[in-house]
Amino acid sequence: MNIKLSPSILASDYGALRDSVRLVEEAGADYLHIDVMDGRFVPNITIGPPVVRALRGSSKLIFDCHLMIEEPDSMIDAFAKAGADIITVHAEAARHLQRTLSHIRSLGKKAGVALCPATDISALRYVLDDIDMALVMTVNPGFGGQSFIPAMRQKVADLKEMIADRPIDIQVDGGITLDNLGEITSAGANVIVAGSAVYKADDPHEAVRLFKAGGRHE
Repeated sequence: MNIKLSPSILASDYGALRDSVRLVEEAGADYLHIDVMDGRFVPNITIGPPVVRALRGSSKLIFDCHLMIEEPDSMIDAFAKAGADIITVHAEAARHLQRTLSHIRSLGKKAGVALCPATDISALRYVLDDIDMALVMTVNPGFGGQSFIPAMRQKVADLKEMIADRPIDIQVDGGITLDNLGEITSAGANVIVAGSAVYKADDPHEAVRLFKAGGRHE
């Protein structure tokens, strides 16, 4: 399986964001995971379009923007203009999900849908032809550094079965480490969000290499 790594800048040094982005880009990351929190959908506030725009000018990484916000439709255009390449909204927050996904794609961006741990995969059943990526939250959204919820491995496997042969990436976010990477990729995930496991590692470059190798020492 070709694993794509999307380091989360939520775990980086916010006082040196450009350096944090450059670090994982030079290390070989595929995407940059940008956690957008509004203090309403989740109990935390992070960054908005101006920061994305500022980082866009100094990076060629695919910007993977995860909107953990209420009323995501009101912000999609702004993030698209700021330089997002993938825009992921939560099924729990998008009132008219199919319309939201169609709008994201109309802007030339890839569309993703995120599911909180307690949300059933059936929420995606009738929009599978409208998405490019499905994000299984493997922790409850809002804070970094949480532990992986074991039941989410089966959720990923069930989602993989439901997707069948559609060209949809399965992303996982929350508590993913080199120790549990194998079990989650074997279940079907191919896009890995890693925050603390990369940015807090003794050697972030080596951490990126090992994640992309599936956790295998080469």
